[in-house]
Amino acid sequence: MACILVSPLSAIERTIEAWQPSHLITLLSPEHMIETPAPIAAERHLKLALNDVVEEMPDMLPPTRDHIVRLVEFSRNWNTRAPMLIHCWAGISRSMAAAYILLCERAPGCEFEVARILRQRAPHAYPNPLMIQLADTFLQREGRMVAAIASIGRGEMVIEGGCVRLPLGS
Repeated sequence: MACILVSPLSAIERTIEAWQPSHLITLLSPEHMIETPAPIAAERHLKLALNDVVEEMPDMLPPTRDHIVRLVEFSRNWNTRAPMLIHCWAGISRSMAAAYILLCERAPGCEFEVARILRQRAPHAYPNPLMIQLADTFLQREGRMVAAIASIGRGEMVIEGGCVRLPLGS
């Protein structure tokens, strides 16, 4: 079954080895950006340089509409035959937001169901609220994505998440 994998930076090598994803999305601050790991092709690796913040802050790059547009457009070139791997530093906020956004983009009207599945599979998930708000606007979900994520709450407090498999479709 087609799926999106979410992991922390520390687990991408073993996740790539175990799951052999065809596409990789990296959401890291500019100073921590990584090179494309083997065997991922460079054109199948989206690098989004942004900090895990929810507002403008000195010396920080908050998520922007452009990040969301690039994320969604990149995912449209994924044929789903192999998994897509999304990671950030800890696998809790930016990467979970990106996974939620892509799952919602493929399932219009299912924002609350997708959020419930995210919480079931990732009790630690705390999707970046600014990314969710920007995606809600871009995907014209009229507040449903924001409300759905708010409905699942903050999640368990952890330093780092583990690898999470999120299926496409329910």
